[in-house]
Amino acid sequence: MFRPRIIPCLLLKEKGLVKTVKFRIPTYVGDPINAIKIFNEKYVDELIFLDIEATVKGYTPQFEIIEKIAKECFMPVCYGGGIKNIETIKKILNIGIEKVSISSQAVSDPDFVKAASLEFGSQSIVVTIDVKKSYLNKYEIVTHNATRYTGLDPVKFASQMEEKGAGELLINSVDRDGMMGGYDIDLISKITNKVNIPVIASSGAGKLDDMRDVILKAKASSAAAGSLFVFYGKLRAVLINYPEQKELEALFN
Repeated sequence: MFRPRIIPCLLLKEKGLVKTVKFRIPTYVGDPINAIKIFNEKYVDELIFLDIEATVKGYTPQFEIIEKIAKECFMPVCYGGGIKNIETIKKILNIGIEKVSISSQAVSDPDFVKAASLEFGSQSIVVTIDVKKSYLNKYEIVTHNATRYTGLDPVKFASQMEEKGAGELLINSVDRDGMMGGYDIDLISKITNKVNIPVIASSGAGKLDDMRDVILKAKASSAAAGSLFVFYGKLRAVLINYPEQKELEALFN
């Protein structure tokens, strides 16, 4: 039975996993390799790893950690953070990662997405778009951990990225990150109505029903989450978890 992908989105800070709230207050939640071992046992659909400091601090991807991730994972992996040139993408894919996420570099140089998709194929290129509401209550793309406003409209930019050859879009809502109150259905709907490539909705999931809603109501192709898969209970105790396959099938049946 076909069902949408349900994807843990894990944040790297130095060599550890963290979880943020509105892209701030990174809380340590464990070792990435230990988390992968648990997700392997749960038959997770896919994993996304995003290094939240690479672009802000201007360093290249941590290839040693990426190699460990690739060796340990039984499922497809997307990696993002610090990707600014074709050689870096080539090295990451050669290590064994299936997809790369391009974020800030896509904003500063949209043609880089075109060059990457031509070189490696659209199926390997994910463009991550971080969105925050401005003081005028308008959606706006932000970069560098939501510290820089770009003035760009996320819906128009999503369409542009499709034209440049992106194979998939990952949409993060800064305002809902870590809040566990549900996805921004309005934002995701605006983007899915504009593009024809798969859209991964991220930021805001507090329960599995939120994932069902963003897929059925906003037409997202997949749903990603961080807090839902690393915390448990109202006190947010750290517990790496993932629903049983039967539970996910029932959710979308």
